[in-house]
Amino acid sequence: MMGNVTTIGLDIAKSVFQVHGVDAASEVVFRRKLTRGRVLAFFESLPRCLVGIEACSSSHYWARELNARGHDVRLLPAQYVKPYLKRQKNDAADAEAICEAVTRPTMRFVPMKSPEQQSVMMLHRVRLMLNRQRTQISNALRAHLSEFGIVAPIGRNGIEQLLVVVNDENDARIPADARLCLRMLEAQLRVVKAQILENDRRVRASARETELGRRLMEIPGVGPLLASAFVATVADVHAFKSGRCLSAWIGLVPKQNSSGGKEKLGSISKAGNRYLRQLLVVGAMAVIRYAERNGTRRPWLVQLMARRTAKVAAVALANKTARMVWALMTNGERYREPVIA
Repeated sequence: MMGNVTTIGLDIAKSVFQVHGVDAASEVVFRRKLTRGRVLAFFESLPRCLVGIEACSSSHYWARELNARGHDVRLLPAQYVKPYLKRQKNDAADAEAICEAVTRPTMRFVPMKSPEQQSVMMLHRVRLMLNRQRTQISNALRAHLSEFGIVAPIGRNGIEQLLVVVNDENDARIPADARLCLRMLEAQLRVVKAQILENDRRVRASARETELGRRLMEIPGVGPLLASAFVATVADVHAFKSGRCLSAWIGLVPKQNSSGGKEKLGSISKAGNRYLRQLLVVGAMAVIRYAERNGTRRPWLVQLMARRTAKVAAVALANKTARMVWALMTNGERYREPVIA
């Protein structure tokens, strides 16, 4: 009976996994729970199946393992599985919804990432965490010292001035116990700064290691950080039919509220890849600042800035940059500066 199964919905978790299998006629073949240690052995005993998994933190690992055992694995965004969920939510209902959603002909899937791509994205996520920690420690130093009437200008130079005060044993404004605590924060701050520098060095190296990363860095507004993030995040650029599809996936296109043939476009939404969107907008702002000083090379951007504010122009330029990235990733060409008529 197990040999009749053709499609499986797998609801993954930390320890207990739910499996829902159907045959070619969409009749239920089995519903069962599996412990983590029995998952791979269970799928090794099955014929080649279409396996659907919700995209999450560990889904790429399981997709690689099941794919290596001959199964056709598809990763689905969780929000696309939700419409197929019936009534109550539990593991069995989730697995059934995944099994139903993976067979839809218009379903969109998440490309499977390699361990190397996941490692590069871990560099970016750890970098964000370290930057937050540096800001947190710096703010704590400022707040504690302000209690004793010691303040400094904003920025890193101000923090360095405060650290000089902390290490000055002759400064009687800071009690001994407070100085001990402040030196603990100083030690943490220096460790975090060193880790950020090492992380940035590795990110730059990862961007220059690939030929694609070197080509992407030739686009104005795309630096090593953004090029590395694109190479690691976009596992299969051919999953996007056009540059606009990639831009929409990132979240750089207007929200639509159209009906009756009338198009109503609003601002961009918070949906999409927030990290790539943030880097693209920051890079676009750098291009805008350069265009304000030397706008002869980018008349399109200068004309846009005459009609819109800088932030709106930055989002439009980020949208255009994402489309250029898609073009370079698909056709293998290099960036060419536009020729002014």
